[in-house]
Amino acid sequence: MSAAQLQPWASLMKMTAAELKERLPGKVSEKWPLGERFVQAFTHGSMKVEFYAPVGTDPQEPHEQDELYFVQSGSGVLVIAGEAHTLDAGACFFVAAGVQHRFERISADFSTWVVFWGPLGGEP
Repeated sequence: MSAAQLQPWASLMKMTAAELKERLPGKVSEKWPLGERFVQAFTHGSMKVEFYAPVGTDPQEPHEQDELYFVQSGSGVLVIAGEAHTLDAGACFFVAAGVQHRFERISADFSTWVVFWGPLGGEP
């Protein structure tokens, strides 16, 4: 059996950063007056994959699920629970559910993949 036969959804679960960047900015809101800077790539069960490319400031709030950031491009600092971490393309960060975090001093070309998963409130 081929991988596609074992996992028929696999062929539907492909998205590129370039394809997702074309969808930005998203809808305008009070929180995102210039349009949302994230776009959903796909979901499966409790897992959700998004592409995030904030411009200037990062207005995000803590999330209800655990998350991983895979930095696609650019540089900056990710502050997690008050601790600053330098970042650049290729870096990966874990942020537990409910923990305050924010990207700061990000370059104009900054973008990151975000993976949310698990129960609300995070893994035990």
